[in-house]
Amino acid sequence: MSALVDLRSDTVTRPTAGMRAAMAAAPLGDDVFGDDPSVKALQAAVAERLGFEAALFLPSGTQSNLVALMSHCERGDEYIVGQQQHCYRWEAGGAAVLGSIQPQPLTQQPDGSLLLADIEAAIKPDDPHFARTRLLCLENTIGGQVLDPVYVRETQALVRRHGLSLHLDGARLFNAAAAPSGEVLANARAICAGFDSVSVCFSKGLGAPVGSVLCGSAAFIGRARRWRKMCGGAMRQAGLLAAAAQYALDHHLERLREDHARAQRLAAGLQGLPGLAVQMPQTNIVFADVAPERGAGLIPFLKERGVLATGLYRLRFVTHLDVDEAGVDRAIAAVRAYFSEA
Repeated sequence: MSALVDLRSDTVTRPTAGMRAAMAAAPLGDDVFGDDPSVKALQAAVAERLGFEAALFLPSGTQSNLVALMSHCERGDEYIVGQQQHCYRWEAGGAAVLGSIQPQPLTQQPDGSLLLADIEAAIKPDDPHFARTRLLCLENTIGGQVLDPVYVRETQALVRRHGLSLHLDGARLFNAAAAPSGEVLANARAICAGFDSVSVCFSKGLGAPVGSVLCGSAAFIGRARRWRKMCGGAMRQAGLLAAAAQYALDHHLERLREDHARAQRLAAGLQGLPGLAVQMPQTNIVFADVAPERGAGLIPFLKERGVLATGLYRLRFVTHLDVDEAGVDRAIAAVRAYFSEA
């Protein structure tokens, strides 16, 4: 059988030949001393292109979010967040365990938003009985969906009236920016406007092997640098990894729309199967709900046919730069074969 069609996540990508060449040619220093030229160049480029004063390169999106929360909040503070957001549900409780920061999770709406009334009701008064509400976190994309820009601006205005800070988990920021028409980088800068900090992941749809960049003011990034060190995220010759992220920033933004088109192709090809309800994607993630009596055997069946997917809470397929149209068609055929069997 030919190579696997790995649709588990866009984190499974391998560096392209051009990216490997950029990594091999990267000038290096010691980033803990602040003198790795490739890291410095990446940080400056991301900050400038997204509209921030400064930026910091970190090993992972999980650590980038954690460092952001710890830089915004002190022990006993609280951040408001959605139940399904990565920095609450999927990052092992790091903010609470390592930062002594209390999460205040709110119910997510089907489009990934939080009701403005719920946010306002969750903000605590200045009273020693309560944790101090300091921060609101949003995520874009959230479950593959793009937050409505009008909703984002209304949310920003609400929390500003209450003196809170705003952090955006932009792990798939550039997928959000590639969903509408227009130049992806310009769209990304517009999405970031009004946030105090933004975390951007390069090891998902952009195809780098490792790394996220946290953006914010110079003072904020100064605090984040200290927390990065304390959390074990300061690396030495990190320019090898920064060069991969820089290559992705320079070469892989516009091609994200190819992943979106293939996700649409995949979802369309799965429509109409009895026992499978498919959600048409906005970006590169296809979710489907499987009838309980058919769900147990689907993932193993697909794996036997060379297609990998995840079904942790819903069936999920994620397109990326290592999946071409032939791979999408192979996945469609495998799923259809499963549902055609008695």
